[in-house]
Amino acid sequence: MRDNGLRLKFASYNIHKAVGLDRRRDPDRILSVLREIDADIVALQECDRRFGQRESVLPRARIEDSHYRTIGLGMMPTSLGWHGNTFLVKKGIEVLDVAPVPLPTLEPRGAVRIDVTMGKRRVRAIGMHLDLSGFRRRHQGEAVLRHLADCDGDCPTVVMGDTNEWSATGGLLRLFREGWHTAECGPSFPTRRPIARLDRIFATSDWACDDSGVHHSLLASKASDHLPVWATLSLQVHTKRA
Repeated sequence: MRDNGLRLKFASYNIHKAVGLDRRRDPDRILSVLREIDADIVALQECDRRFGQRESVLPRARIEDSHYRTIGLGMMPTSLGWHGNTFLVKKGIEVLDVAPVPLPTLEPRGAVRIDVTMGKRRVRAIGMHLDLSGFRRRHQGEAVLRHLADCDGDCPTVVMGDTNEWSATGGLLRLFREGWHTAECGPSFPTRRPIARLDRIFATSDWACDDSGVHHSLLASKASDHLPVWATLSLQVHTKRA
C-alpha cells in the first residue's frame, strides 16, 4: 500500500543583487516577495555584490528575523553565497550538508548543493546560475549531474536556478530528459514582459509535481529583472502491507 509522503514547496529567484526595476537596492522588498511565495526551500542567485568583499545584499539579521535561515556557503565573511548562489530554508528543516558545486566557467557563475531532512526523509537540492554561452552551459549542466552522481547516498533531488537557457527543448534541457521531469513554471524573464523560461526547476522522477508557476505579484514585478519560479512537489512513501 502507499500512504501520504513528504510535500515541499521549492522556489528559485535571481534577485539581481536586490536592485529593482526602479534602480533602487531594496532588500526588504526581496524579503517581502519571499514571504509572499512562502516556499520551504529557496535557491537564490545574485545574492552578493560582485566585487570587493562580496558582501550580501540581504542583511543576515533581517533574514533571521523572518521564517528563513541562512546556510554557511559564503566565499567571504560578509558573503551569503558561493558566486552569489545560496539557499534559504525554513526554520524547522534540518540541514545535513552544504557544499559548493565546482563548475567549468569563464564568467563568475556557480552552483551550490544542500542536503536536508524533513519527515525523516533526506532531500537534496542544487541551486545554480549558468553561463550565457550555450557551449559552456552544457558543460556546467554535465558538471552538476556528475557532482550528484558522486554524492553519498541516493535521494530525491531538485535542481533549480537561472539556467540562461532560451531554448524550449534543446541545449541544457536535453541533459534532464532521462530520470527527470521539468516543472512547468512559465516565462520569468524579463520582468516587465516575460517571454523566456530562463528560471527552471527540475526534479527526479520520484517526485510528483502538484503545482508550479511564476510568482508575478505587484512587488515581484518591481523587485528584480527576473520573476521567481516555484513548484510544490510531493514524495510518496511506500509501506508494506501488514
